[in-house]
Amino acid sequence: MKTLKISSFSEYEKQYEFSVSNPELFWDGVASTFLWKKKWDKTLTWNFEEPKVRWFEGATLNITENIFERNLPLKKDQLALIWEANDPSQTNRTYTFEELHHSVNQCANGLKALGITKGDRVCIYLPMVPELTIAVLACARIGAVHSVVFAGFSATSLSDRINDADAKLVITSDGLNRGTKQMSLKELVDEAISTTTSIEKVLVLKVTNEECPITESRDIWWHELIQNQSIICPAEVMNSEDNLFILYTSGSTGKPKGVVHTCGGYMVYTAYTFMNVYQYEDGDIHWCTADIGWITGHSYIVYGPLLCGATTVMFEGIPTYPEASRFWEIVEKYNVTQFLTAPTAIRSIMAFGEEPTQKHDLSSLKIIGTVGEPINEEAWHWYQDNIGKGTCPVVDNWWQTETGGIMISGIGGISPQKPTFAGYPLPGIQPVLLNQEGEEIKENEQEGYLCIKFPWPSMIRTTYGNHERCKEAYFSQYPGYYFTGDGAKRDTDGMYRIIGRIDDVINVSGHRFGTAEIENAINQNELIIESAVVGYPHPIKGQSIYAFVVCEHVPNDLNEARKAILLTVTDEIGKIALPEKIQFVSGLPKTRSGKIMRRILRKIAEGELDNLGDVSTLLDPSVVEDIVTNRL
Repeated sequence: MKTLKISSFSEYEKQYEFSVSNPELFWDGVASTFLWKKKWDKTLTWNFEEPKVRWFEGATLNITENIFERNLPLKKDQLALIWEANDPSQTNRTYTFEELHHSVNQCANGLKALGITKGDRVCIYLPMVPELTIAVLACARIGAVHSVVFAGFSATSLSDRINDADAKLVITSDGLNRGTKQMSLKELVDEAISTTTSIEKVLVLKVTNEECPITESRDIWWHELIQNQSIICPAEVMNSEDNLFILYTSGSTGKPKGVVHTCGGYMVYTAYTFMNVYQYEDGDIHWCTADIGWITGHSYIVYGPLLCGATTVMFEGIPTYPEASRFWEIVEKYNVTQFLTAPTAIRSIMAFGEEPTQKHDLSSLKIIGTVGEPINEEAWHWYQDNIGKGTCPVVDNWWQTETGGIMISGIGGISPQKPTFAGYPLPGIQPVLLNQEGEEIKENEQEGYLCIKFPWPSMIRTTYGNHERCKEAYFSQYPGYYFTGDGAKRDTDGMYRIIGRIDDVINVSGHRFGTAEIENAINQNELIIESAVVGYPHPIKGQSIYAFVVCEHVPNDLNEARKAILLTVTDEIGKIALPEKIQFVSGLPKTRSGKIMRRILRKIAEGELDNLGDVSTLLDPSVVEDIVTNRL
């Protein structure tokens, strides 16, 4: 693949300088390495006031032609996808680029047989099986907009996302395998679509082979639909700015935001960042352990690697099943060269000591990465020493669902490394630190609000169905800038360290949840009048959720009441959003205007009881004393 691959730090500096001084020429050069049906008339049109961002306007393409038709002449027999099952005794599944192409085309033809056409939204609610990748690419092949929903979300969360996207089809399975657990998905789908009006068909894949309810007029088995479909499916012609997918992310308000990414810019940026951050070379085996239900899986399991003609590994299970050495067994089994996981996974494996890391040969590894949340220094050193054996660079990277691809990162073994620092901005990315007044902080060794002052190809275009919400969330806080919601620090060498969220968002194991989203779920419980949640440090997850709840009458059995609240949250969002601690309180610390002072609750949750600040201006300062006295 022709590419602008960076091969040294001095070359990075040159590319970066060129990308900032001549951004349109820079991205013209990168984009020219792809297969376009028609070249663009204008590289970039933008303003951050509306906001309006358009890349490669007038160009037409199909992103799957850049995965298949562009790569097949040289790579048709190369492995594109390796799937490792949850159960290590189960046979893995592999697809060459030609086999994956045929499978995607069959699925695409099946979707067309169900009446799915360009622009229709398709909700995909599947476990980590190859058909998830196939379904995603099949949607892209025919111009349908895919909306992947993490299979750990509840029926209510699924219903909310279906309704917001006005999805026409759900693709799901009978169930999923995860560690020792086997869970039903189809029953959750049936529950979810009972509160929707747009779903016409449900496509069901057999994964666990357990019996599941089937509605004959609506539900279709995957194998029955796909088996007689042609392996030829012409790719739909897409405009560069046509929607590719919607991916929902939590915000500071209760309703998740449908982040929209478009075909051309997302393609260019994810491939460019994959190639450079992971220093991909022909023959490498890339493994990202994320779920495709999150943006990391979209960009660095599916699109980024496959666009670059790389072999990508997809894993159904968890890092500690059946043993704590499972990750390293897979690395050895497939000679993985680039390995990307989350700090949460690293910390969970650390708890088992060094012995599991010594069972397998990890010498194939060239680069080890971390993503999803800032990594602490202890985990960084453990990762490099025990997995990288002191020789692999630790590529720590920062980005978001809204950015589409990696923004600040180490570049393979080329750029300097510093524990807990993500690194330097990638070419084309212009970060700034702002103070509270919105003024740029020029000095280094200062903390500020991380913002971006110039567009990049894969950035969010809108929030689906509500552009005003996109403007309010990302472009209104500091006019003229994209506001990330993260605090950061820049050192004397210009490297960035991400400090964490500065808005009402909690990051649990790399998954972002708005405080309002969790509070809304808790408040559905009949016991609860009001609630407030905050994040507090957790040695494995990074952050856990601490809930303060107000009831009309304090329950006689607090443990049973807590179980009931947890069940409500599970039903409304899913187990991944469960509070670690639930404290029953008489009231919440509020200003006289009624705003909850989460700053005080965070300090209580973190145990900083001697540093609560002035509480005298609260509507009722006595509630703070009550909360502190009964702190869990």
